[in-house]
Amino acid sequence: MEKKKVNLGLVPKLLLAIVLGIIVGQLSFIPTVLLRIPVTFSNLFSSLLSFIIPLMIIGFIVKGISDLTEGAGKLLGVATIISYASTIVGGLVAYFVASTVFPLFITSQINTNVQETTTELTTLFEIPLEPMLDVTAAIAFSFIMGMSISWLRAKHKSNTLYNVFNEFNLIIIKVLNTAIIPLLPFFIFGNFVSLSYTGQVFDILSVFWRVFLIVIVLHLTLIVLWFTFAGIYRKKNPIHLIKNQIPGYFTAIGTQSSAATIPINIECAQKNGVSRKIREFMIPLCATIHLLGSMVTIISCVYAVLYLYDMPINFGMMASFIGTLGIAMVAAPGAPGGAIMSALPFLTIVGIDPTGTLGNLLITLYLTQDSFGTAANVSCDNAITLVVEKIYFKYIAKEEPTELTGPVPEITVE
Repeated sequence: MEKKKVNLGLVPKLLLAIVLGIIVGQLSFIPTVLLRIPVTFSNLFSSLLSFIIPLMIIGFIVKGISDLTEGAGKLLGVATIISYASTIVGGLVAYFVASTVFPLFITSQINTNVQETTTELTTLFEIPLEPMLDVTAAIAFSFIMGMSISWLRAKHKSNTLYNVFNEFNLIIIKVLNTAIIPLLPFFIFGNFVSLSYTGQVFDILSVFWRVFLIVIVLHLTLIVLWFTFAGIYRKKNPIHLIKNQIPGYFTAIGTQSSAATIPINIECAQKNGVSRKIREFMIPLCATIHLLGSMVTIISCVYAVLYLYDMPINFGMMASFIGTLGIAMVAAPGAPGGAIMSALPFLTIVGIDPTGTLGNLLITLYLTQDSFGTAANVSCDNAITLVVEKIYFKYIAKEEPTELTGPVPEITVE
């Protein structure tokens, strides 16, 4: 009888890497030179990530902008505006909650402990790997090319450049899925060996388990508020709508992927009485452009890291970061870790080096709870779909939906 291969999910691997890193970093009998090996790997991985980040920007943003001009015109515009507004509001809510609550348990003593560490592990060697473009150049190039390709497709029916960048997008996703994401546990292991060795890890963990509890409560609160608003606007029972969303919520927790949850989320929309035309357009679209839960998590973690390390924080800086991040995450891949990977280049807005220690820490912290952010994303997608459907048929198409409950098509997500 053939034995089934046990395949741990990403989150268990990350948690295992954190635990092992903490334990190994505390073992005094292990020679320092051996502890420097995983730290060296993390440093090399960070250099690779720094090299890939500008390419990710080009691969995702050019494709994302080009796609957003395709198809349903006014419907697309309404969906995009509402999704962006929802994501921005989520970020602002997270900021105000963090600025009010986090100082209550992130004390000055913790700040002092983190910054007074004098011992650290150095790398055995380094390989200089400079990015082909800096982040600013990559962003400027991406927006110029994205808008230009949109114009070419709309006015001249030309898809030549679109096909080139579409394939480049697929290459970047392949690199993430086969190299970056699988190596993250080893990268995180090295980071936590270093943090444990220096003694910082215990101060950090004492803060972030409380941060995560607050983040999850925020997620659930925003889901309830979105469905309450949608229910009132559509004259439907919000409790019934939330009950219909439960399968989509737990599927997202299990898969950590908005894309992989699309088939189940379309079924949830069908149960809510959304017409086939709208649900088959809105659910895949929102899986890409609406990241309310991810925004809440990223802003909360960024604020906590800035406060923990006694770095400057002000509303203007965070508002700029939230506004930029809302646009950048439109192009985030609907795969595990997609949102934080898209956010990395823009951490410089708040003074964090995306390839430095704090950038690495944010990747680790975000990925350990990515499931809940994804679940909040896809749940609120269905609330938005309910709102957009009424707007479309009342103000744009000015007709009644002719079909509400047709069969759900089979969708294959690789």
